[in-house]
Amino acid sequence: MNVTLVRKLTLIPAAALIVTNVIGTGVFVKARVMTCNVGTPWMVLLAYLVAGILTLGGALTVAELSAMMPRSGGQYNFIGAAFGRVWAFLYGWMETLLDGAASIAALAIVFVIFLNDFMGGVLTPLHIQLLTVGTIVAVTSLTLASMHTNGMLATVITALKVVLVAGIGIAAFVFGDGSWTHFAASGASATCADVSSSARMGITGFGAAVIGALWSYNGWADISFVAEEVREPARTMPRALIGASVLIIGLYLLINAGYFYSLEPEAVANVPEASSVAGVVMARMLGAGGASLLTIGMMLSTFGALHSLSLAVARIPFAMARDGLLPRTFATVSPRARVPSHAILLLGACAIGFAFSGAFDVLTDLIVFMLLLFNGLSVASVYVLRRKLPDAERPYRVWGYPVVPALFLLATGYLMVNTLLATPARALAGLGIVAMGLPLYAYYARRLSPSRPEDWLVEGDATPIHDETAS
Repeated sequence: MNVTLVRKLTLIPAAALIVTNVIGTGVFVKARVMTCNVGTPWMVLLAYLVAGILTLGGALTVAELSAMMPRSGGQYNFIGAAFGRVWAFLYGWMETLLDGAASIAALAIVFVIFLNDFMGGVLTPLHIQLLTVGTIVAVTSLTLASMHTNGMLATVITALKVVLVAGIGIAAFVFGDGSWTHFAASGASATCADVSSSARMGITGFGAAVIGALWSYNGWADISFVAEEVREPARTMPRALIGASVLIIGLYLLINAGYFYSLEPEAVANVPEASSVAGVVMARMLGAGGASLLTIGMMLSTFGALHSLSLAVARIPFAMARDGLLPRTFATVSPRARVPSHAILLLGACAIGFAFSGAFDVLTDLIVFMLLLFNGLSVASVYVLRRKLPDAERPYRVWGYPVVPALFLLATGYLMVNTLLATPARALAGLGIVAMGLPLYAYYARRLSPSRPEDWLVEGDATPIHDETAS
């Protein structure tokens, strides 16, 4: 019997996967550097708003593409249909083995570090490494459960994350001893020893602040990876992407406003690099108990991002194997849970390898340039596919086309140029690492017929939404 995926993910858990994947640790720490970049609270909030609008522009575009081709792998399919199989493979290679597995290893160790902080720093380096591997094994085991179960878990974690972020922001106004006068002050005179003078104030400073804010929004497109398991994707995907993006923008503006109500901007800019702005605010309101409470919240936030990332990225090697670009075994679907079990195990094994090697931080730093490139190609696909496939069914069309995708691409181009100028060696190294996948592509592609844009429109073989066997 041909065992297939099943469409069990409804609107709320789909949106929850986006929210819990995006809200990691950035929103708790980035205000310090951003205040050094732009000086005033209002400019920090503006940077978060601009980054949020850019993210929403990308989400609107991915909503059209996901509704048009709701297949496992998301961006892998958009890029393949628009720019060819080789670019799809290189994206899948990078996202699975480099960004995905390496990021999972990095998130797992951050989770254990927070755990160690909560326990008073009693763990040895060996304990931390072993617990990191144990965390990856635990998350991998969770993602082997059905999508229905994982969707419920993501919904619960997301609800707790929303309470955490909104709670800190609201508590700062209700229970703190802050002042609205802080919004009229400036942090420009702060020392900001670790922030380059070229990234302070003016246009360059604001650009640096937007880049910092965009890092906090990273991960919004990963829901497209599981589109083949979303019920009524033509309706659910756009609603989930747009709704989650708007919610995250609101939460980020709220918590950052709370920071500046509680602390003067100079105090925010002078928060030690090893601490978080959220931690300082919580300690001011609740003392040592507030710091412990935030540590628990950070553990929850990190675990949620780790879970959703592991869940989503595993669908990429599954899609590649089904298309003949990886060994067929990775296209195996478990008969009971109806999830790509072998692809999940592959991703977990790679993440454990990175955890033992300690190379994950280097890899994630090196491929930033390539991530920007592939995100740009993904959004640019909407222009190419409107031309190549004008008659394809598009249940949702991006609002503001062609301006909205263009704004996202302009921002991406700016960030790519900035990355290339600031760290040219890293950018070129990232390009080289991704290019290492070309021999593997040549090996598998030699047996495949040339792909056509319309081939990527095939919805996949997921069981229709009426199937209720996999709960």
